[in-house]
Amino acid sequence: MTIVLLGYMASGKSSVSKLLGKLLALPVIDLDTYIEIKEEKTIAEIFETKGEIYFRMKEHQYLKEVLETKEAMILSLGGGTPCYANNMNLIHEYTKDTFYLQTSIPEIINRVKDEKAKRPLIRNISDEDLPEFIGKHLFERNVFYQQATHHIFTDNKTIEILVEEIRESLH
Repeated sequence: MTIVLLGYMASGKSSVSKLLGKLLALPVIDLDTYIEIKEEKTIAEIFETKGEIYFRMKEHQYLKEVLETKEAMILSLGGGTPCYANNMNLIHEYTKDTFYLQTSIPEIINRVKDEKAKRPLIRNISDEDLPEFIGKHLFERNVFYQQATHHIFTDNKTIEILVEEIRESLH
């Protein structure tokens, strides 16, 4: 069984995947971490030195590499992964257990406001422009996120509740 978690930045993909992996006794792969290990650079460094197009090509390559192992796992995607290189079609070739962790704009802003420096996409966006940037970005990405088999709303829920909702959806 391969379970794929997707959603915008700060939707809880990494935290949920870790707890879900423990609960289901499955290995957890965070695609961004996998890319960083393979490229021997942080995502931010890849964006800065090679650019987004290079990153998206590598992201697709490594996504395919992970999926082709056909091992049971929890796979946590980067926020943009579903939106490029026909990645959602690729993912659905390997699993139907895809979960969109849907988070509201105010909640995303609340979660990222103190960690902007760690997030290349919003590092240089002013606090005042953040709501519009995130709203526009979510609008553009929504068509891809909506292709997930399951939608889980994350606002005002603990990681434990989200994991339980996912587990219940698997049966």
